[in-house]
Amino acid sequence: MLHDPNENALFPKLPEEALHKMQKVGAKIHLNAGDTVFTEGQADYKFCIVLDGEIEITKQLGGERKLLAVHRRGEFMGEVSMLTGHGASASARALTNATVLEIDSETFKRIIAECSPIADVILTAMVGRSKDVEVQMRHSEKLAALGKLSAGLAHELNNPAAAAQRASSNLREISKTLQSLMCELYSLSQEQLKFLRDFELQANPTIKLDPLDQSDKEDAVTDWLEDHDIKNSWKMAPTFVNTAIDTDKLDNLADQIPQDKLEIVLHWLEAKLAQTCLLNQIEQSTARISEIVQAVKGYSYMDQAPLQEIDVHQGIENTLIIFGHKLKKGIAVKREYDLTLPRIQAYGSELNQVWTNLIDNAIDAMKGKGQLTIRTESDNTCILVEITDTGTGIPEAIQPRIFEPFFTTKEMGAGTGLGLDITYRIIVKKHHGDIHFVSKPGNTSFRIYLPINPSEKTKCER
Repeated sequence: MLHDPNENALFPKLPEEALHKMQKVGAKIHLNAGDTVFTEGQADYKFCIVLDGEIEITKQLGGERKLLAVHRRGEFMGEVSMLTGHGASASARALTNATVLEIDSETFKRIIAECSPIADVILTAMVGRSKDVEVQMRHSEKLAALGKLSAGLAHELNNPAAAAQRASSNLREISKTLQSLMCELYSLSQEQLKFLRDFELQANPTIKLDPLDQSDKEDAVTDWLEDHDIKNSWKMAPTFVNTAIDTDKLDNLADQIPQDKLEIVLHWLEAKLAQTCLLNQIEQSTARISEIVQAVKGYSYMDQAPLQEIDVHQGIENTLIIFGHKLKKGIAVKREYDLTLPRIQAYGSELNQVWTNLIDNAIDAMKGKGQLTIRTESDNTCILVEITDTGTGIPEAIQPRIFEPFFTTKEMGAGTGLGLDITYRIIVKKHHGDIHFVSKPGNTSFRIYLPINPSEKTKCER
């Protein structure tokens, strides 16, 4: 027997006898350290056996090149792609000065067809390597997805955190200003102080204006303040406008406050309203951070059993929150939810991986501009989730292959080609559901059917 059962099944070595036989049908190639044997995707390459030195096998996964193996004397490479007829699935490069034996495609296939002991070693290795590479790539796909989500979360969390930090810093300065101005207000009468407190309460710090209205109102308030000889009027105007204090209200204030105290009162009022606005900003920022943290917890289903009763809408919404940094740049999200949708028994974190893959692909297809529509409905046994985008569409020629493992239309290194394969396995294999799609330029729609209770072995097929 040529196959040593004690050898690693993934990297078996051809014994010396076999190497001598193979040299009669192959060509020796001498390599210097750093020389390329073949590259990922290359079609015109040979089946190679290492005779001397070391050859490293690498594959581009995500944004980095991953080392798969280092082959030495008697070990071989290129058999999987040679048999399938596809381009090389990995790259090979000499780590040291090396000698390899190259065997062309026809000779290789003849050796395999003869069912020789050599063929047994090669085929056994091919099965093991295919499984091992698939496991590594699935793991890398999950890491790549995690990397995308982490980048998005960092962006989403940074904005409210930075806003809260800025507001806190400004709040400290305003507090100092208020303390120094308070002493000046004590000379006002009780009636004037009560008017001032009531006037402050009339302010609306939640008002939102479009940019043009905002600018016009700020100009009017600035002019009013300058007409009354108020210093730094251009700094004060935005606060008054943002709290719904216009020139009519300022006229009312001026009628009630002595002229010699008006500037002090206005500066105090502006600082007090700015303080309220900053407190609102801090509250909104911390609420946003809390919302994102809750979305992440819900997304991952932390501290919960793998199979649980879940709200599909909540999982989709959590995913949308995490992708907020991509969506807000120019993608409108349209929700057509069936609010009577029942909770279903499912693997929550894995379903969220499905929503992540499909939404991320949709965003890429739209290049950041378009409309994402998510629709749900249900019947007595199954629910439907439909995700539609207005992107470029999937070319008809490749549509039959998009659920194949390792198939990708992205540039080399930009994707592993496992996102839709994993999606298919989660929906069909794990949840006994179904998934299919229709696509043309401007409209691609993925329809996912899930049983309400997969333990009943209901098969959702459409």
